[in-house]
Amino acid sequence: MSTPVEIVALQVSAVHAYEGRPADGPRTDPEPASRDHVVVRAGLGIVGDRYFNHPAHRNAAVTVFAVEALDAGADPLLVRRNIVLRGFDVNGLVRHDVFTLDSGDGPVRFEVHRPANPCAWLDAVLGPGTMRALRGRGGMRCVPLDDGVLRRGPAVLSLG
Repeated sequence: MSTPVEIVALQVSAVHAYEGRPADGPRTDPEPASRDHVVVRAGLGIVGDRYFNHPAHRNAAVTVFAVEALDAGADPLLVRRNIVLRGFDVNGLVRHDVFTLDSGDGPVRFEVHRPANPCAWLDAVLGPGTMRALRGRGGMRCVPLDDGVLRRGPAVLSLG
């Protein structure tokens, strides 16, 4: 089954911006986190991201999020997920599901491993109640199964 989707946002962050106390505000990224394209490496993650080839996150190096979970007008980059999609229920995926994204540079497969649970920081950066509203809708943590490139814009998502 193939579904047309839109890759709304791509994010690569060398640092963990939501660390410490939310009242102190997020840490500034050393370079802009938003990207027009990302390079994905099988089993390792997204090149340049803080979880790339990080042993503790090997099975959760890439986070995928459905923009529909946010209120209209909310900045999808503030959820700090690597790949933000429109047009597919990411949270309907379950452990070991495999899906493929192709944004024009060839297919890249991902295996789902676990939910990406929201944290209290979301209340600080998106507004009170966001963490609670995103419970069960915070996206999924995945491992890439292929090398490839993903670009913002139209894409095709396939299951299986």
